[in-house]
Amino acid sequence: MSRTQGRHRLSRRTKIATGGLALAIAVGGIVVATTTGNTGEASADEANPAFFVDILKVKPNQFDPRPVSGAATGTFTVDCGRNENKHFNPDNFIAQPGVRNGAQHLHDYVGNLSTNADSNNKSLLKAGTTCRNGDKSAYFWPVVRIDTGEEEKNEPAKKPDGDRAQADREAKTVQVACPDVASKLPDIPDQAMAEVDGNLDQLDAQSDEANQRIAVTQGQGGPDFVRNAILNPLKDRRTAIIDRIAIAIGRFAQKPRDLGGLAPCGTKPGKDTGTPTPPPSSSAPGGALPGQDENNELPGNDGEIQRPQRVQITFRGSPVGKVVAMPRFLRVLYGDAKVSTNGPANAKASWTCTGFENRVTDKYPICPEGSKVKRIHTFPSCWDGKNTDSANHRTHIVYPDRFGRCGNGFKAVPQLQISLTYDIPRDIQVKRQYKVDAFPQENHNPLSDHDDFANVMSQRIMNGLVNCVNRGRTCRA
Repeated sequence: MSRTQGRHRLSRRTKIATGGLALAIAVGGIVVATTTGNTGEASADEANPAFFVDILKVKPNQFDPRPVSGAATGTFTVDCGRNENKHFNPDNFIAQPGVRNGAQHLHDYVGNLSTNADSNNKSLLKAGTTCRNGDKSAYFWPVVRIDTGEEEKNEPAKKPDGDRAQADREAKTVQVACPDVASKLPDIPDQAMAEVDGNLDQLDAQSDEANQRIAVTQGQGGPDFVRNAILNPLKDRRTAIIDRIAIAIGRFAQKPRDLGGLAPCGTKPGKDTGTPTPPPSSSAPGGALPGQDENNELPGNDGEIQRPQRVQITFRGSPVGKVVAMPRFLRVLYGDAKVSTNGPANAKASWTCTGFENRVTDKYPICPEGSKVKRIHTFPSCWDGKNTDSANHRTHIVYPDRFGRCGNGFKAVPQLQISLTYDIPRDIQVKRQYKVDAFPQENHNPLSDHDDFANVMSQRIMNGLVNCVNRGRTCRA
């Protein structure tokens, strides 16, 4: 139902208030009924008017460091669409793996087609993608809604059942676990790029072939079969390819000499606890909290979902030097969805208007005529060089300092920036009737805005990305 069609209906909050008042009169002794509720209750679904600001009253506050000579000044932009396929769910497989509706607010997804609470590296790798260049990475953020208090309705979301079942099957399979090669390579000369890319493709293809062999020979040959028949030959083939990569680089630059340890692979066992998945009504770990209804609304998060008019996914370099490749399956968080609980340390100001990107605010902006609401999410980009995740999902990859420098032991990787532009009518902005989905205790605080990324690019795509930004080029994929 459109906003116009709903104008003449009794508003949703009026119905709630009327029903509450009738109940109060019926039971007696209660003289006032309220729809605001206590902190954290589902009825507190309006954004606080104090959360809004005229963007013209925000002073310029965005200043990038000046790049030094030899800095990685390029950009690599990926076209992954605007979630035209209606991939929504209130899950977060990074922060709360296995907990359905663990986010308690709805996420917009682009990139990986299978992303849900049960996603794992193996299921993400096998899924399709909305990205034109084949990037299977998962990009997701909380939706923005217009909430006028009327009965706005949303289109049904994509059903996640098939993706959940696929993730469950993949989680139980044994697969090879090979060291990432692209993230360990030095800066690759342009003349060697094509040869290196081809060899990286072969490494990925070999891993896929090994996984297929494991699947079809499961239970055969005794306990040493996988090691002797699959892993040892795989090591020999990887050794040959890694040597060819080193030789290709060495023809035009210093030959890397420390890649031999990347050849051996192990196995990643599957999990099978024998415990059936809890029913949707369960709130136990691995189960589900009460989720969205058929109209994509959740307790405390309702209104008409606003699909971004434009989604721009761009990777940038570093102002102080070259960047190295991200390892596959690296998890990266932007912002903090629970700022009221955790404090402001990881929260980020995200909000601005088109034409005013040099001023970003932690409030919802009211834009001038002709300007559109915009969110800018700039992710951390200093990686510890070892881990793809950490216990708090943050210490393995952190922000550079104000000059763009990474701390000791950390390496600069391409910095992801996601920009989301919305065509929200100005009268809705002025009436303060739009909001971001959030945990109930946040009461739609715009400072709780956040974003999530899991790198599932092939080594070839990542290598091309790194080469682009290190060479100062402007690339679109």
